[in-house]
Amino acid sequence: MKKILYSLFGLGTLFFATGCSDFLDSRNLSHPDDSDEYFAAHPEQLRPVAYDALKYIATQIDLLDQAGDLYINPRGADDGTLSMFLTNPETAAVETYYQKMYDGINKANCMIHYAGSNKDLIAQGKFLRALGYYYLTQQFGSVPYVDFYIQNAKRDYPRTPLDEVYAKILADCDELYNNSSLPEVDHQGNASKQAVAALAAKVALAAAWDLDTDLVDAKAGTYTVRDSKRFKEAAAWAEKAINGIQLTMPFAEKWAWNNEGNAEEIFSVQYDRDGYTGTIGSGGSDLMYNYTAFTDNCLLSGVKGNGSGGTNMMSVKSASLFERGDSRFEGTFMTTIYNATRLVDDNGKYGNAVWEEGYMAWYNMSPEDQAKLPVALRFFAPGTTVAEAEAEIRKLVDNGQAVKFDEQTHGVNIPFAAIITGEDVTIWDFKKDGTMPSRRTQDFDSFMKAAGNNGVSVKKYDDPRSAAVTKGQCYRDIPLFHVSEMYLVAAEAYLLAGDETASLAKINAVRARAGLPALSSFGAYEAPYVTSMNFTVNALDLVLDERARECYAERTRYFDLRRTKQLVRYNLEFSRFIKDVSQMSNSKGEIKWYRPIPQTEIDNNTSITSADQNPGY
Repeated sequence: MKKILYSLFGLGTLFFATGCSDFLDSRNLSHPDDSDEYFAAHPEQLRPVAYDALKYIATQIDLLDQAGDLYINPRGADDGTLSMFLTNPETAAVETYYQKMYDGINKANCMIHYAGSNKDLIAQGKFLRALGYYYLTQQFGSVPYVDFYIQNAKRDYPRTPLDEVYAKILADCDELYNNSSLPEVDHQGNASKQAVAALAAKVALAAAWDLDTDLVDAKAGTYTVRDSKRFKEAAAWAEKAINGIQLTMPFAEKWAWNNEGNAEEIFSVQYDRDGYTGTIGSGGSDLMYNYTAFTDNCLLSGVKGNGSGGTNMMSVKSASLFERGDSRFEGTFMTTIYNATRLVDDNGKYGNAVWEEGYMAWYNMSPEDQAKLPVALRFFAPGTTVAEAEAEIRKLVDNGQAVKFDEQTHGVNIPFAAIITGEDVTIWDFKKDGTMPSRRTQDFDSFMKAAGNNGVSVKKYDDPRSAAVTKGQCYRDIPLFHVSEMYLVAAEAYLLAGDETASLAKINAVRARAGLPALSSFGAYEAPYVTSMNFTVNALDLVLDERARECYAERTRYFDLRRTKQLVRYNLEFSRFIKDVSQMSNSKGEIKWYRPIPQTEIDNNTSITSADQNPGY
């Protein structure tokens, strides 16, 4: 086979392979000695491989959601290396992320390289490349920018100034939106002009913050705006992505498992259970397995949970984040879980639970049939009063649904109802005799650490066809861009551009769909969570709170806090373990705003040295 040398320099190590043919390990070349000629004649064969690289971006929860205010690790001694700002140039997760991003960019460049006169493939390749660089810049700042397919052993790729990287991304977006053959919209996982506009909006917003604002005080989260031009450009791009779409679809319907590709979806990473040719039990994503509880074996209990520890569970702030009446709480979390019957074999031994009668009863059974099932877990929305909760529990008792598990015939957890809010959890433990349970309280951390007693799970990625909650079982499409987020991108951009009226209008549109009253001003907002005397909620906090509610578990939070210069302020206020800015800094006092450049890159890229390392490391 003709050898083509290329460097995946994101690894910091040269890999010698056979060019794009190695990307397509599932297909045999009819003429393996003419790979260049084959791909020149059949460049469309490269498209699924380039798009497949997005699956890492879509599912990388740790680097995208940890080190903020919304998620905790309830089972560990702390919230992990990333949340404790203990990363270093040799941290494996950071190195893998860096490598995977450049791997995806190189595949996009490969598709462009072989596309020839195929303008559609060129356009889609440029979109994927731009998307990869957006994710890289938000984690590492200035990075080497390469817009060609690497086919040789060259190892000198200097870091490109951040303003130049942003300019190159936005130039590609402008060309794709105005001069390409991309469709106006697409709901099947392909690049479209609407997706280009959404990407450009996020890139322009990040560029405006990074290039046109100055940090005043990291602990206070204060800053000054030197120029509003890029913020206005971000708002304009967001309006193009919104494309006149009104937020009339109920939030729960927007995220329903059987409503993928709806009008609010702009761009999603695609999964296809029926079309997957490999092992179904491992070919999907892990997202249904994450943002969930630490419980016992889901096949024994029928209760969804992450048996390895329950990482990325809701924090105290998340538990208090949703205002009373906010439909996004019920649309985001599974609040009612039924008691699944356990099967009995011929010898009288109890085995697996009937999965469809437990957690999945919400999807697989009618409301009438659900009303006949005993309730295993019931989580009330924030703002629910004790009297309201007890009235509902009384109905469960009267219907015979508030019955404690018989551990011989049902699952292994003890059923309860709970209001999780602030520092305390109000709990009603269901009684085996079906009578009205008594009420008790428990502190939040203890509740979250108790195995089986913290089943508040995100349901945005639930796949009812999954056989179990294990890794690789979820075949839901994963949205990267959607319309309501663009409303909030526009709101943030308008606010920083000085147009509070336009900003508040976008926020109120999002709140209206959630069933919340309109705010007459930014000052009218009262945060539902508790803060210290050192933390005064301001207009930007309202934007970030709405982003947290609307985009919960969508892997945007780290970018949000870093971009808006609130990373230090929010960690000092809401982290369980970060108490001083020194914990987020190196010995010289440099704050770790970005992740470290991996040591392998420094060692093997001849144009990058230790002097190029990001501040803080």
